Amino acid sequence: MKTLAFIVSIILLSVNAYAQWKQYNPNPNNDPANASKELLDPENHVLLLIDHESQMAFAVESHPIEELRNNTGMLSASASLYEVPTVITTVAEKSFSGPLFPEIKAYFPDESKYIDRTTMNSWEDTRVVKAVNSFSKKKLVIAGLWTEVCTLSAALSALEDGYEVYVITDACGGVSKEAHDMSMMRMIQKGVKPMTSMQYLLEIHRDWARSDMYAPVMKIFKKYGGAYGLGIDYIKTMQEWSKETSAGH
Repeated sequence: MKTLAFIVSIILLSVNAYAQWKQYNPNPNNDPANASKELLDPENHVLLLIDHESQMAFAVESHPIEELRNNTGMLSASASLYEVPTVITTVAEKSFSGPLFPEIKAYFPDESKYIDRTTMNSWEDTRVVKAVNSFSKKKLVIAGLWTEVCTLSAALSALEDGYEVYVITDACGGVSKEAHDMSMMRMIQKGVKPMTSMQYLLEIHRDWARSDMYAPVMKIFKKYGGAYGLGIDYIKTMQEWSKETSAGH
């Protein structure tokens, strides 16, 4: 019996070790065990995107619409790249709220998997809860429109169901800055953890030694990373031009 237990423990250790290597580049200077359990990694959470739809976006005043779309694109691209379990839900899509943002469809094109609801609180739709629960993750990351209604109601409900809830604040939007800010404050008071879309990508990527993901991550930053992405594009382009100039001489 002790021999069997020992073999099982070795197998479990091997599985865990593989998971760590899969998540991180095998750099001997790094020890993923030192990381806070608070941090997100690609395998410890579910992403829930709520109501990023045209009609919902028209009334958003807390963020410029171009920033909201850009940040939602960065979030979607990051989740897709790292194969994060993602649930997408809409409300009254074909009767009122309209189509999903193109920035989400580009990375999650299978519309048959979208869950269209009637209730503003997506956590009151049993299909959404079942979809999130099916991944058996403890952490839930939410972004949605509007912050004060659909994001807040789902976040507080999931919190009471035992999830550790994170909200991507700059991929959410409210009908006013006050509405957004007061909603975030209310959620934070209850234990919701705020973060931003760029922070999300950096947190799940975590290690620049992960050469397998380096180029795709740089591509996301160049597309959605604003000044930071422009800086990356600048230096890469200048390096290429410098090589061409040197070769010409």
